[in-house]
Amino acid sequence: MEKILHLNSVDQYNQLYGLETLNPLISVIDLNKATRQMDYVHWNYGVYALYLKLEKACDIKYGRQTYDYQEGTVVCFAPGQTTETTLTTDRIQVNVLGILFHPDLLRGTSLGKNIKKYTFFSYEVSEALHLSEEERSIVTDCLRIIRMELEHGVDKHSKTLLVNHIELLLNYCMRFYERQFATRSKANRDVLTRFERLLDEYFEGALTEEDGLPTVKYFADKLCLSPNYFGDMFKKETGKAPQEYIQEKVIELAKERISDTKETVSRIAYSLGFQYPQHFCRLFKKRVGCTPNEYRMQNNL
Repeated sequence: MEKILHLNSVDQYNQLYGLETLNPLISVIDLNKATRQMDYVHWNYGVYALYLKLEKACDIKYGRQTYDYQEGTVVCFAPGQTTETTLTTDRIQVNVLGILFHPDLLRGTSLGKNIKKYTFFSYEVSEALHLSEEERSIVTDCLRIIRMELEHGVDKHSKTLLVNHIELLLNYCMRFYERQFATRSKANRDVLTRFERLLDEYFEGALTEEDGLPTVKYFADKLCLSPNYFGDMFKKETGKAPQEYIQEKVIELAKERISDTKETVSRIAYSLGFQYPQHFCRLFKKRVGCTPNEYRMQNNL
């Protein structure tokens, strides 16, 4: 069985590639300066990582599929994720820049509290960030400034400045991803159309009573997207979270069944995938402003 390397520190990564460690919690990497390479490595990340690939020199697999990681792209990984990297060149130096930082660096900072909002750390295959020349320059400038701060030496301002610059870099990546969503608008609309069809099929079939209420992950898997990427793309296109959209669909179906049938509220709840009718009644009242029975009475049904 292939060995999985548990990447629990930035120094561990630097030692593997022969790079210098200036701070035990953060490192800006430049694989052009590597003194050794690994032809293949199966990583289990214990740190955050962001890589900017400036040439086609390696393949990354994530979830047993090849990552959309070509020239001029950024990929990000968070603690707990597993990837496989295969070198596609016989050169020791490859044109890849990046940053690794340990979760401990973020303890007690606003970024530590808000790191989950950077959902691109959980994007999967075919979801890499493709940069323009200008965007590439911004990313490399951010990495250069962080590197300069690391070379400055440690003082009472070091942690604040390092975390602030990381946050700036991540905010730029969020902007660039939103630009990418916009430039892929037609493809995104095709995804939304497929989502609508899958949603209708789910409620028209027997899946609700067998599997319960549909989840965002269920539809993301069907669309071959990660839940975070699907959620971000959906919100960019519609202004709503997919979970909110699913709930709206449930309420519309509930209204139809309350209006068109004599079924009990409990039976309607079960048919829509609720395990407990009271959960359905609570959601209905939150969305509609009255209980299902009150809605039926108001409409003289």
